[in-house]
Amino acid sequence: MKNQELPITGYLDRFSHRPGERFSAHVSLRDPGAYRARLVRVIGGDANPAGPGLRLADLSHVFARELQGRRQAIRLGSHGIVDHGPVRAAGAACTWTALVWTAIPQSGGTVLAEEGGGAAVALAVGAAGACASLAWPGGAVRVETAVPLQPRRWYRLWLSADPATGRVVVGQRALGDDAAVAVPADAPGISLPSGGVVLFAAEHAVEPRGHFTGKIEDPAIIPGFHATWPEALVMPDGGALAAWDFADGIGSQSVTDTGPQGCHGRLVNLPTRAVVGARWSGREMCWRHAPRDYAAIHFHDDDLDDCGWEADFDWTVPDDLPSGAYALHLSCAGGEDWLPLYVLPRRAGPFAKVAFLASTFTYQAYANHARGNADAAYLERAQAWGAYPHNPDQYPIYGRSTYNRHSDNSGIAFSSRRRPVLTMRPGFMTFNDPRGSGLRHYPADTHLLAWMEAKGIAFDVITDEDLDDEGPALLAPYRVVLTGSHPEYHTANTLDALQAHTQHGGRLCYLGGNGFYWRIARDRDRPHMIELRRAEGGIRAWAAEPGEYYHQIDGQYGGLWRRNRRPPQMLAGVGFSGQGRFEGTYYRRLPASFDPAFAWMFAGVDGDTIGDYGLSGGGAAGFELDRADPVLGTPPQTVILARSENPPASFVTVPEELLSHLATVTGEPPAELMRGEIVYFDTPSGGAVFAVGSITFCGSLWREGPDGGGFTGPVSRLLENVVRRFSGES
Repeated sequence: MKNQELPITGYLDRFSHRPGERFSAHVSLRDPGAYRARLVRVIGGDANPAGPGLRLADLSHVFARELQGRRQAIRLGSHGIVDHGPVRAAGAACTWTALVWTAIPQSGGTVLAEEGGGAAVALAVGAAGACASLAWPGGAVRVETAVPLQPRRWYRLWLSADPATGRVVVGQRALGDDAAVAVPADAPGISLPSGGVVLFAAEHAVEPRGHFTGKIEDPAIIPGFHATWPEALVMPDGGALAAWDFADGIGSQSVTDTGPQGCHGRLVNLPTRAVVGARWSGREMCWRHAPRDYAAIHFHDDDLDDCGWEADFDWTVPDDLPSGAYALHLSCAGGEDWLPLYVLPRRAGPFAKVAFLASTFTYQAYANHARGNADAAYLERAQAWGAYPHNPDQYPIYGRSTYNRHSDNSGIAFSSRRRPVLTMRPGFMTFNDPRGSGLRHYPADTHLLAWMEAKGIAFDVITDEDLDDEGPALLAPYRVVLTGSHPEYHTANTLDALQAHTQHGGRLCYLGGNGFYWRIARDRDRPHMIELRRAEGGIRAWAAEPGEYYHQIDGQYGGLWRRNRRPPQMLAGVGFSGQGRFEGTYYRRLPASFDPAFAWMFAGVDGDTIGDYGLSGGGAAGFELDRADPVLGTPPQTVILARSENPPASFVTVPEELLSHLATVTGEPPAELMRGEIVYFDTPSGGAVFAVGSITFCGSLWREGPDGGGFTGPVSRLLENVVRRFSGES
C-alpha cells in the first residue's frame, strides 16, 4: 500500500490566480496514456443525497484539452547533498564521522556517504549498531559494531579506512560513556572516493535511497586513520578536509562547510532544523540566541517539499472569468481526479461587495490527513453517494499532514501544496457521519458557497495565501469578508490584515469555530510550504519537543496565537473553548437578541432555538466551539446573542482553559466552558464583527423539510440578514 498511486492525479503551481495569470498543471498517470483536462466551476462539494449536492458546472467551452500523460515519480525522504566533496591525495587514510541521534535505530539508514571515481563509502545505522560499507573497483566490504544503539541517545559514529594498509574500522561512542566500541576489518586493495558527491541521511546521488530518520550533527571528513575515539564531542587534532556546521543558516536550506575547500551543500525535501542538538544546554529556548545548541538537523524518510513534477500544461485565466471556486477535472481510462483552484477578481475590479476568504492555510495544514478511518463502512458510503473515492489512508506516497507523525513518532511540522492533496477535493468525506455528510475544510466550505449561489449573493473569492502576500489592500474593496467553517491557521500578516479591515470600517463574518488558533510560518523562497511548531498548550495531534518551539523559517515562537498574546477573541470576539466528536446540538437565543438594536439579525427567525439540524454532525453548534472572554480580548461592546446548549457527552474543555482537572483560567467550572456563542460587536470606525463560534454552523444552512431540503430555516435566515445588512443591501 505504501507505494500505491492514483490512476491520475496532480497539483497546480498555486491555489489561486487572477484573470490574465497562468496556472501550471503538474500531472501524473499511473499508467501512461491519453487523458483529458477540462474546467468546472465548483458550486457544491457535498455528495450527500440529502444535501445541496455535488454540483460541478461544466466549463469545457472555457477550457478543455486532450493530452498524453506519463508517470512522474515521487521521491519521499529528506537528505543533504554536496555536489563536490573534498579532494585529497590518492591512497591517503581518511575518516567519515558524525554525531547521530535516532528514536528508531533498528530501522536503519545511511548517515553519511560519499561516492566518486568508481568508489563509494557509507556510514549507516542498523539493527546491529553502526555499520559501514565500502565498494571500489574489484572489491567491497561491510562491517558493523554488533552493539545496537539505544533510542533517543546521542552517539559519535565513525568510519576509518587506510588504503596503504587495507585497514578499516567502524565505531560508535555514546555521549557520557567511558569507552567506545570499534570493530576492525581488512580490505586489501581498497580505494576511496575523492572529490565526488557527499550525502547526508541517504546514499546514491542519482536516486537517493536508504534514508535515515533521526538527527545528524557535525558531519565531517577528516584525514588519517582513527582506531578509536577518545571523547564523543571532541574532534581529533589535525584539522578537517570538510566539516559541515548545521548551526550555520538554520533558517535556510543550505549547509555550510567550514573546512578549507568550502564544500557547501544543500538540503532536499525540507528536513527539520532548529532542533536541539548534542550540545543543547537548556539555557536558551530560542535557536537564534544559541545556534550551536541547535546544530542538528532532523531528517525523515517521509519528508516531502515539492514533488518536482514537470508541468504538463498551462492555462491562462480568461479576462472575463468571474471570481469563484473552480477545478480542473482530469480523466483517463483508469479514473479521474480534480485539481481545485480559485480565481480572484481582476486587480482593477470590478469587485463584489462580499469576499469569501478561503482557508487555504488550514486546508494545507490538514492536507492528506490520514485518520485511519477509511474502513469498509466509510468506503461503502463514499461509493453509494458518488463521493470522492480515495482517502489518504490508502496513499501514503503523497505525503502526510501536520496532524500525522513521522516514522520515529516526531510530529510533521511542514506541509507542501506542491503535491496531490486528496483531502482538498470536491466530495471528499472526512468522516462517516451518522447524522450528516462528514465534511470538513475545503468541501465543508462549499456549503457556504452553494448557499450564496442559491441566495443570489454576489461574491469574490480570495485566499489565505493571497492575504498573506498582499495584506490589507486585498480586503480594501470589500464591505464584508466571510470566513469558512475552520480558519484555524494564520500568519501574523493575515491576522494583521483582518484586524485592519475591521478597524477601518470593514465587516467580518467569522462563520466557524477553532479559528485563528495556530501560528504558522512561510518562507518567501518556498511559498508553497508552511511550517508549524505545536508548542505549549492547545489540543494537539503531537507536541513539539522542549526547546523546539521556534520556527526555523522565521525564528518566531510557534504554537497557539493565544500563547503569542494574540487570542482569537481579540479579532473575532470568540475563541476556542470546547471540543468533542463530530456531532452538534443547537443554540438558544439570549435576551440581547430581542433588543431592537440587534433584532434585525433575527427577523424571520421563529422560536428560541437555532440549528437543531444540519449536514455537519446534525447540529449547528458542534465539534469545536468558541466563546467570548473579555480577559482574552473580547471587546467590551460585544453582545452575546445566542449560546449553545446540551453539549454531547463526547465534549471536553480545551486544555489551555484548564489549570487542573477542577480549576480553570476563568474560575468557571470546566463543563460550563464547553459552549459556543454567537456574538456581535461594532468597531469605533464603523466596522462590525459577527461570529458564530462553531465549526458545524455552515452545515446547517441547508435544512431538510417535508417537501425536500433547501437553504431555509433559522440558520440560513440569520446569516442572510447579517450578510445583506453588512453588504449594504438592506
